[in-house]
Amino acid sequence: MSKPLKPLAGTDRLDLLETFVRIVDAGSLSAAARLQGTTQPTISRRLQQLEGLMGLRLLTRSTHATKLTEDGERCYEHAKELLERWHAIEADLRGVQDSPRGLLRVMVPSVFGQSQLLAPLVTLLKQHPEVSVQWLLSDRMPDFVAEGLDCAVRIGAVDAPGLVAIRLAALPRFVVSAPGLWGGGPPPADPEALAQLPWLALDTFYRDEVLLHHVKTGAARRFAIHPRLYTDHLYALCNAAMAGLGVGIASAWAVTEPLADGRLVQLAPDWVAPPLPISLVYPPARFHPARLKAFIQLMRAHVPGIAGVQPP
Repeated sequence: MSKPLKPLAGTDRLDLLETFVRIVDAGSLSAAARLQGTTQPTISRRLQQLEGLMGLRLLTRSTHATKLTEDGERCYEHAKELLERWHAIEADLRGVQDSPRGLLRVMVPSVFGQSQLLAPLVTLLKQHPEVSVQWLLSDRMPDFVAEGLDCAVRIGAVDAPGLVAIRLAALPRFVVSAPGLWGGGPPPADPEALAQLPWLALDTFYRDEVLLHHVKTGAARRFAIHPRLYTDHLYALCNAAMAGLGVGIASAWAVTEPLADGRLVQLAPDWVAPPLPISLVYPPARFHPARLKAFIQLMRAHVPGIAGVQPP
């Protein structure tokens, strides 16, 4: 660790913190240099100044990766909030309305996020030219601090205490297969018949057992399955079902077209799987940036209106 440098003015300290946040958000010193229109040695020197000022190592760097230390994670969380508050103070004192700006980092479900959620993303970027977005596709629950995320869209239960979760909508799910997979005659109408068919499993939500509810009475039926195929991707399951490999449970929005054109058939239509909640999740804070507020507003308006989705 280098020796502590001479004290810096408040503005200089904010500049160093802003550079540090930009390094973390961009993923590397070279990427941060490109975003700030400067050189990598300049970014490296600013980081060294901040580490010298703090007397702490904030990042570990190798030829392949840049990673936050434990102290760096805490510094990043505080720095982001401090910088946002500073920008809000500037805007308020100058009489300027707090408008969305800066980088919004969002994690969205791998399938839903690349199709059904693009409309609010496009609207956000068109309405707010000073906002940029990092759109990350993953089905896991992120570490918001370590990954520097503003928010995430989650499908399924949110079992993470201490996070704010806004319920946006729910995804209806039902049983589908290729026509005739069950043999001759009409499609199976009850869970007992379904249990005898070959199954496909979306192991994010079900793997060895299926739970169905009757749409009118609410009665529940649970039965074991022995899938021929396990997958963690909804499109793979739907494509395997259309290829005649087995029966699967799919979200309504994903099978609207295959059901309409006959590539898939809904089995036991009086029995459905429990709907999955869609939530927008973010860590609590005393101050949230305008870009996050704008995104939340757009998501609350858009998601309940998606075809095949139930309002909250």
